[in-house]
Amino acid sequence: MSKIIITCAITGSIHTPSMSPHLPITAEQITEHSIGAAEAGAAILHLHARDPGDGRPSAEPAHFMAFLPQIKQRSNAVLNISTGGSATMTLDARLAAPKLAEPEMCSLNMGTMNFALYPAAERITEWKYDWEKPFLENSDDLVFKNTPRDMAYVLHEMGDKRGARFEFECYDVSHLYMLRHFVDRGLVQGPLFIQFVFGVLGGIGPDPENLTHMKLIADKLFGDDYAFSVLAAGRHQIPLITMSAILGGHVRVGLEDSLMISRGVLAKSNAEQVLKIRRIVEELGRTVATADEAREILDLKGGDRTGI
Repeated sequence: MSKIIITCAITGSIHTPSMSPHLPITAEQITEHSIGAAEAGAAILHLHARDPGDGRPSAEPAHFMAFLPQIKQRSNAVLNISTGGSATMTLDARLAAPKLAEPEMCSLNMGTMNFALYPAAERITEWKYDWEKPFLENSDDLVFKNTPRDMAYVLHEMGDKRGARFEFECYDVSHLYMLRHFVDRGLVQGPLFIQFVFGVLGGIGPDPENLTHMKLIADKLFGDDYAFSVLAAGRHQIPLITMSAILGGHVRVGLEDSLMISRGVLAKSNAEQVLKIRRIVEELGRTVATADEAREILDLKGGDRTGI
């Protein structure tokens, strides 16, 4: 099997500060969590920003630039900036920081979908900030807009104009067919890095059978010209990404995807999750890729050609 790339998604835009005291919010916290994850073995850092005052998801370039240069100076990790941001943001807002930073990688969501977070609100009794509860509860009427026009725009702005390659986030089988559509249009070239996403309410469920089916369809659509990784929400994180490693895929961990390190135990850092999956995949006989090996596997432009 080829070397395995560990991606770590540091903070995301789904979890709120009341869910865990360990969720990184400030630029300093995001920086320290990122460096720790890289030192633990994460080759790619998937990055969102937050307002340091109250922890809400932020698209402000200033909030990103408060930590991106520091991470780059202290780490060789590939910096992968989200273009998904939050489902509540406009596309222009979501792209403001990536356009400025011109990173090696960006994420790209491959379909419009329901993105329901409201069940999480039922598990919280004390809230740190006023924005959190309505943010979660109002997601019962939230559509995460990613139309074909939106996708083509991101591909042009970040790929054609700025040389970024993509983590294609596929939350359902239909998203694989949408990606094939863009390959057929000539707007996407291989090698592809496809992130299978499981367990978000509105996307495909976190069943092992769904992972094998997603891989089967991706094999059918893309042949040998793609690599896949797996992320799974919450308690499904470690079981499904371990399955990915067994199937020859790559893995993603991080507090964006799960706040836990084991059943009922909050992870104190992103590095904890990286070390856990690193131990598992190495015991399975996989060799963890360095950041430079990930750059070679994914044909990235290199950290010296970014705006960070």
